[in-house]
Amino acid sequence: MKIAALQMVSTPDVTRNLDCARRLIAQAAAQGAQLAALPEYFCLMGRDDSAKLDRAEPAPECDADGGPIQRMLADAAREHGVWVIGGTLPLRCDDPQRVRNSNLVFAPDGRLAAHYDKMHLFRYDNGRERYDEGRVLEAGTAPVAVQCGTLRVGLSVCYDLRFPELYRALMNPPCDLIAVPSAFTQTTGRAHWELLLRARAVENQAYVIAPAQGGTHENGRRTWGHSMIIDPWGDVLGVLPEGEGMVLAEVDAQRLAAVRRELPALEHRRLG
Repeated sequence: MKIAALQMVSTPDVTRNLDCARRLIAQAAAQGAQLAALPEYFCLMGRDDSAKLDRAEPAPECDADGGPIQRMLADAAREHGVWVIGGTLPLRCDDPQRVRNSNLVFAPDGRLAAHYDKMHLFRYDNGRERYDEGRVLEAGTAPVAVQCGTLRVGLSVCYDLRFPELYRALMNPPCDLIAVPSAFTQTTGRAHWELLLRARAVENQAYVIAPAQGGTHENGRRTWGHSMIIDPWGDVLGVLPEGEGMVLAEVDAQRLAAVRRELPALEHRRLG
């Protein structure tokens, strides 16, 4: 299956971001992709944390109609006949002062196939940069994997990448592909992004698709970009350093089977 990691430099304007996402999904489909993955916060990089609260949509379990962001994802999946891993969008929760940072997956017929809420919330302070997602986000509680055609896909988001136990939980049964839509900061991305992605691919013997935010945003934030696709041996199949665009690669079932057969590390686990 050909897959596409879509990279964006999202803005505070939801309409502009949705137009960009729709265009990238169309371009990926035109190049033969059967699965396209958007980055974290593809729909909104607000000027402050309150923007997430203002633009939050109802969870699909509560309102089948969702909202304009969810409708765009469903419509794009249906129009182009592709699986869409919808980056993340803010969904309302019981606490009116918080939202969930949610990853929704839509099938080629436009139906909602999976819903994962980011479990690990980022906090960082080096004296110059300060982030604390817990101020406005409520953490998710459960791992989620979804069958996307022939691929079993494990879902995760950005800071989840630093917690290998999440991915071990997703490997029963093993996933073929791990999705990591992200908006890594430039500081942490330069240091750890590729290192962590390749580690997750190698230790779980799975392909990894990592669509990212990549550039300087209108709110002043700078994200690391370097969207990439990695094979189960840890080889980087493609990378886009910065700016809007995509990375395309094939998930090769024979390659996946060979890696697991020649070095059956997943069978050798003693914990988890």
